[in-house]
Amino acid sequence: MEEGTSKSPGHPGVTRPAEPCDDGAHGPGTAPGAECDYDARQWDVREGCEVRQILDRVADKWSLLVIALLDRRTLRFTELRREVDGISQRMLTVTLRQLERDGLVRRTVHAVVPPRVDYELTPLGATLHDTIQALVTWTEEHQEEIAGARAAYDRRERDQGEG
Repeated sequence: MEEGTSKSPGHPGVTRPAEPCDDGAHGPGTAPGAECDYDARQWDVREGCEVRQILDRVADKWSLLVIALLDRRTLRFTELRREVDGISQRMLTVTLRQLERDGLVRRTVHAVVPPRVDYELTPLGATLHDTIQALVTWTEEHQEEIAGARAAYDRRERDQGEG
């Protein structure tokens, strides 16, 4: 295969030109202006890929729930823990720290006794919530189609197992 091309998913042997990389942030040693392969399959194999790290963080089930809850209002840690069914205290702490580190959540400590800590979305986090909401809307609009596809798949699998 020629340098700067990649196989198109689902089409063995078919290649497409690589796209120019403008910022050099798509993998170690990628210079600005170099060709980058934006194939999603590459996210798992490129060490240090910022895109993959960010997607791993924001697509995590706990992060999605925390971001959705904080879109409505500022919440205290205990309120978040009550609202996020099944999350442990440790996992909520880790999730909030990671979201704060990424600039998506703001943590405010109030100097009162006992100490009070509030969490809220930053403006950047609010823009992510808009994207998450679009995904939720798409899921709601297509849930019946997906349920039908799952049922058809399960029937085929069952029929093949009997045959």
